[in-house]
Amino acid sequence: MDIRVDGRVALVTGGSRGIGEAIATEFLASGAAGVVVTGRKQAGLEEASERIGGGERLVTVAGGADDPGHVAAAVQETISRFGSCDILVNNAATNPVAGNISDIDLGAVDKTWAVNQRGPLVFAREVWSRWMREHGGSIVNVASVGGLVPGPLLGAYNVSKAALIFLTRQLAFEMAPKVRVNAVAPGIVKTRFSRLLWEMNEDAAADLHPLHRLGEVEDVAAAVLYLASDAASWITGVTVPVDGGVTGARPGIG
Repeated sequence: MDIRVDGRVALVTGGSRGIGEAIATEFLASGAAGVVVTGRKQAGLEEASERIGGGERLVTVAGGADDPGHVAAAVQETISRFGSCDILVNNAATNPVAGNISDIDLGAVDKTWAVNQRGPLVFAREVWSRWMREHGGSIVNVASVGGLVPGPLLGAYNVSKAALIFLTRQLAFEMAPKVRVNAVAPGIVKTRFSRLLWEMNEDAAADLHPLHRLGEVEDVAAAVLYLASDAASWITGVTVPVDGGVTGARPGIG
């Protein structure tokens, strides 16, 4: 199946590297009329823009996903530059400290939840009020398998992703039938963000997955493209694990 988003305009948060960059690249390769990518630092966005290409179809907006002013500016830039905002991908995330949620500094918890939970909500509300309520669209949230099953080191992050998974269902309920809202839940993907989980022993990390390999950013991007496209036109409110079988094919999990 040749999955396309011809003529659509997408806003991808947290796209200066890793999964977000791969999603932006996938949308452009699949016919998007325009893609707006956000990230915290302008320098990182400029480097990503060079790697992605896209010419005038790619625009970057710097700012934090937990800053409502940045959210409003990013959505406004998307609509002003390309005339619509048909797809929103909430990919921006943070995890400033590793540790058990019972022990880590509450300031780090607040920051994690502000970016990973509240940020996607504010972005979704903004695109809903500015464009999708009237014109329709698709929202895809990038969650995590950590939001499906508990684990060590990433307690605050995992709880934030569990909240994002339920937010996906709630928004799908509220925004239907005009807007579809879905999520992907990646397992361990080979990115700089997740290197704590795989860099010390990549083979051992891969063996945790029934498919015996780590995820690549393209694996997640392909799933996001599908959910955002008309190929998934009768799918809303679901979270698709993109995890090499961790939550579906391992005994006792899922």
